[in-house]
Formats: sequence, C-alpha cells, structure tokens
Amino acid sequence: MPEAPMISGKTETYVDNKRKDDVRQANIMAAKAVADAVRTSLGPRGMDKMLSTSSGEVIITNDGATILLKMEVLQPAAKMLVELSKSQDIVAGDGTTTVVVIAGALLKQCIALLGKGVHPTIISDAFHRASLKAVEVLTSMAIPVELSDREALVKNASTSLNSKVVSQYSSLLAPLAVDAVLNVVDPARPDSVDLRDIKVIKKLGGTVDDTEMIKGLVFDKKASHTAGGPTRVENAKIGLIQFQISPPKTDIEQNVIVSDYTQMDRILKEERNHILGMIKKIKATGCNVLLIQKSILRDAVTELSLHYLAKAKILVVKDVERDEIEFISKTLNCLPIANIEHFRAEKLGQAELVEEVSVGDGRIVKISGIKNMGRTTTILVRGSNQLVLDEAERSLHDALCVVRCLVNKRFLIAGGGAPEIEVSRQLGAWAKTLQGMESYCVRAFAEALEVIPYTLAENAGLNPITIVTELRNHHANGEVNTGINVRKGQITNILEENVVQPLLVSTSAVSLATECVRMILKIDDIVTVR
Repeated sequence: MPEAPMISGKTETYVDNKRKDDVRQANIMAAKAVADAVRTSLGPRGMDKMLSTSSGEVIITNDGATILLKMEVLQPAAKMLVELSKSQDIVAGDGTTTVVVIAGALLKQCIALLGKGVHPTIISDAFHRASLKAVEVLTSMAIPVELSDREALVKNASTSLNSKVVSQYSSLLAPLAVDAVLNVVDPARPDSVDLRDIKVIKKLGGTVDDTEMIKGLVFDKKASHTAGGPTRVENAKIGLIQFQISPPKTDIEQNVIVSDYTQMDRILKEERNHILGMIKKIKATGCNVLLIQKSILRDAVTELSLHYLAKAKILVVKDVERDEIEFISKTLNCLPIANIEHFRAEKLGQAELVEEVSVGDGRIVKISGIKNMGRTTTILVRGSNQLVLDEAERSLHDALCVVRCLVNKRFLIAGGGAPEIEVSRQLGAWAKTLQGMESYCVRAFAEALEVIPYTLAENAGLNPITIVTELRNHHANGEVNTGINVRKGQITNILEENVVQPLLVSTSAVSLATECVRMILKIDDIVTVR
C-alpha cells in the first residue's frame, strides 16, 4: 500500500485522511442501516417483524431487543447497535427500539457535520454536553409517582404493552405485571426489585385471556405416576433434595464382574436395602412431597425407588432444574438438602395443598397455601400457539421492567413523542447561546431527537411533517405534555390520554444512544487481529 503523501515544511504538515474518513463513513452507514431496519416497528402502530432462524424456527415480534438479537449482524460497528439495544433492555427493559432509532438519527446528523469539515472530537464532546442537558430537561418535565398509586403504575404498564403484538390484552396483562412486582418488593429495600423473584411459566392451550397470577408455586411438569403414586396431598411437608435416591456408584469408572446368581441376588438385595433405608429416613421426618433435582452424573431416581416412594405415599416431582432451586427454596421457605444424613423436619417447607392439575394439553403441579411464603410470584402465561405464547412472555417481561423502573426511580413522563419534541425545542434555544462549532453540533442533536415523533406519525399513516410542525407550535406555546395520539390520529394532551412512561426509559435511551454514537465517531480504523 503506497504511503500517504506528506508535504513537510517549517509550518505545516499535510497527511491524507481519506482512509480514516472512509472507515468512519462505512461504520456510520452500517449502523444506520441497522437502525433503519427496526424503525418501522416503533410505536403502537408499528409493524411487526417475522424472523426465521436457520433451524426453521419462526418468531413474530416488534420488540427491538429481540429483533436485533436474532439478526445476523457481521459489521463490527453495526454490532454496537445490537449491544446498545441489549444495554437498554438491561437498564430499563423498555424503549429498546427508541434507543436504536435515536442513535440512527444522531449518526445521520454526524454524516452532515463531518461533511462540513467538523472534527469528530468536537462533535463527540458537543453531543455529550447536549445529552446531559437533555437529561436535565427530561427530569424537569417528570411527575413524581408513589407506589401506592396503583392506577398510575397500570397506565405505565399499559403504554408499554400497547405497542406489542398482544396489545389487545393490555387491560389484563398490565394489572398482572403491577401486582406481581408489588408482591416481590421487599420493605427492607424499597428501591430495588429482583425480577428473578417473578417466575413466568408458559403453557400452550387456551388464550392469553387465561393468563393468571398464582399465589404459590407451579412446576411445568407432572408428578411421577410410577406404581400409582399420589397426585394430590393435603397438609404437605415438602422436601427439596439435591442427592440421588438410586444405587450408589463407584467414584471412578469400574466394571464389576458377577460370576453367579447368588452374587447377583445379593447385589439386588443390597440395592433394595440401600434405597429402602433412604426412604424410611425421609418418611420418618413426616415428608410427603419430594422435589428432586435433576442429576447429570447418574439417575436421580430409578423405577425401584419411585415404586417404594409411591408405596410410602410420597408425591414425587423429579427433574427439577438446578437454576430453579434458589427460587423454590425462597418460595417454600425451606432449605435444599444435599445429603440424606441432613434430612431433618426443620428443613422442610409446608403447604396446605399440592396437586397435579390439567392445563391445556398438559399437566402441571401446583402448590398453594404455602406457610411463611417468601416474596415471590408465579405467572402462568397461556396462548393458542407457540408464536403468541412467546410474544406474550416477551411483552410481559417489558411490562414488568417498566414497573421495576418506577420502583427504582419514582418519576413518570408523558409519552407520544412529547418529551423528545420538548427536549429538541429547549436544546435548540440553548444552542443559540453557545458559540462556534459547538452551537452547530447541539442544534444537530436537537434536530435528531425529532425522529421519534416523526417516526410515530409516519408509522401511524399520518403526515409526519404537518404533525411535527404542529407539535412544535404547541410546545412553543408552553404545552409541554402535548404529543401524538396515534389512535385518534391527532395531537392532544397525552397525559390526559394516560399515555405515560417511566422517566428512566427516556433518560437512559438518550444517554445510551449518545454514548454509542460517540464511540462510533471516535473509530477511525478497523484492524483485524488473529
């Protein structure tokens, strides 16, 4: 490759920057293409995407994080937008499409600014200042909310669900999400919610209308029916075990050669005695329901041990996943038992009823009336087919995250493009007070934020230019909560229409999008390493 031409004199040095510009341009165009791909799915009137995986699986969704996660993105800078959407999903749970669309609009402004000869570092610093100012403006617009105000929380969850495939069920899923989160809020730590305390179980059959919140515990598997074991137990004492009720094996791989039948009988007798001894110890504690963790080394239970457990009238749920153990022990207020020698009555959980019930085309085990139940909740999601079921679960996750945002940061803000237009207007006014290139860059940032109301109007089949111009006029007259009412196809006070979202969703979208754009701007070369 020829060296870059260099003219050196006493006062100036000229270096050819064309390659750096080309790399930057290629990065921005690739990232912009990803943003444009998800832009049509923004808002309640946004389109859905059908994703087909290499294994033949089909997914229908308009959740930005899911779309980008399933996309095969090869260009490194474009991958940054996928990570950006993932970050927004972790921080706020909602606004995953918004954050990518804002990043795409900012990158479009960067192309124009770079074309005018503005240095990337100046653009980057100006954008950083503008994003801090934008967060200030958003915070000043926010309305405080209390967790006791259930109606406000339900409105937030409904707004999140209105843009999903299952939007017609928002009146059912929104209160469900609010109640589930409020159930697991710990009074000792009122500002944080761990969504791992909410277990969502999917079961095919019925419709989304049949989705319910269960006060107790549900296993998406049936009880063991070997040898006619019980499928319903009242006044249950529940043991959660992590050891195997099966004949012991040697620590190393060995073969035992049996030469005659008497030895064979002796081995079988010893196995029977070993298993019987364990079951007698379990029964002695009063345990009548046994949850057995799945084992990877050998069978957790054998046909013989299930037979003896059935004779002892103990209900058995086998193949409990390892990652469910913590949730189960917290819910039942019991301790997992790793060795038969440690099996004691005080380590058992207690419940009024454990029964196997028929749901859809399968069966589940339901534990209700748990004594001293921990702060956990189970939601049983139903759906007529796998596509609806998966999308209902994703939508419910977003609604749960929205309520979690309000627990973490108890402020809400208007939706419908109102905050973006207001921030754009105030940043435009602030840009006039600045000097030099920074003023240009802040103005470009302000213009980029108008992409949200513009896209909302465009996806709803309205005239975006007319709508955005009218919005600007209303905001210039001090009507800060005026936004686009997509259902009526006109501009109204969006707070009165109950279209609200958590402040954290908007602030994190602006901050994360700016951070990602600044990183892409600073890249001037891509080096492939082995």
